[in-house]
Amino acid sequence: MCGIVGLFLKDKALEPRLGAMLTDMLVTMTDRGPDSAGIAIYGAAKGDSAKLTVQSAQADADFATLGDDLSARLGAPVTLKRKDTHAVLTLPQAQVTDARAALADLRPGLSVMSDGAAIEIYKEVGLPRDVAQRFDISAMRGTHGVGHTRMATESAVTTQGAHPFSTGADQCLVHNGSLSNHNNWRRRLRHEGIRIDSMNDTEVGAAYLTWKMQNGASLGDALKAALDDLDGFFTFVVGTKAGFGVVRDPIACKPAVMAETDQYVAFGSEYRALVGLPGIDTARVWEPEPATVYFWSH
Repeated sequence: MCGIVGLFLKDKALEPRLGAMLTDMLVTMTDRGPDSAGIAIYGAAKGDSAKLTVQSAQADADFATLGDDLSARLGAPVTLKRKDTHAVLTLPQAQVTDARAALADLRPGLSVMSDGAAIEIYKEVGLPRDVAQRFDISAMRGTHGVGHTRMATESAVTTQGAHPFSTGADQCLVHNGSLSNHNNWRRRLRHEGIRIDSMNDTEVGAAYLTWKMQNGASLGDALKAALDDLDGFFTFVVGTKAGFGVVRDPIACKPAVMAETDQYVAFGSEYRALVGLPGIDTARVWEPEPATVYFWSH
């Protein structure tokens, strides 16, 4: 049992409030998963730059000179903005692959949470309220985002086991449920060259979607294929640079509710996650259908 939230803003006037609204939604879901929590925020892309969000258990030592060290290794400008155990490295988009390789050498204890033009992921062990406060999520602005609070069932309670998982540029996945064939898919996807860092089944789901899209599928087609290829019970909420998508398995035993107004589209594991949103009293509210793909994009 985990809690998922998602928010896609249609009204630009709400963008300064995205982090605050997502935080309130996620905190409401605390009793569905008190082990760890995380949020992905999508902000405005800036020219040819990309962002690498990284995490360290020894942040003081790892982040002290990381921006300068990485810049020297790449021969390109790098800026670092620290938030507690995480930091956002901004660098030229063309240098992302080289930067990942350099980080593995320069700071082998570092974990990359996400990369892309728009995405930032913050996640840690602890209650949603505490995690959100550590990273000042309420002050963040953006166009859309997803969040997750976890009750661990099949892997350890660690930062690396927390959601969201990102296995492709500006992609992420949060998941309520359990995949039964994730070990087979983990082996196959690694053989196909897809990066999978944890033993968590959700990261395999994220990697599967990345693999399908790298081979020409749209997100919608990848989600439809997942209904045939991934066994288990699941509700997926997927973030991309353009928007977010939702799909439930054909049995749809995991709870889910959505709401839409002229200002936003919202997702929650339960309706109570949505009750604080503006205009919710007049929103169109429904339960997503089983084996049906939903997607909204800017």
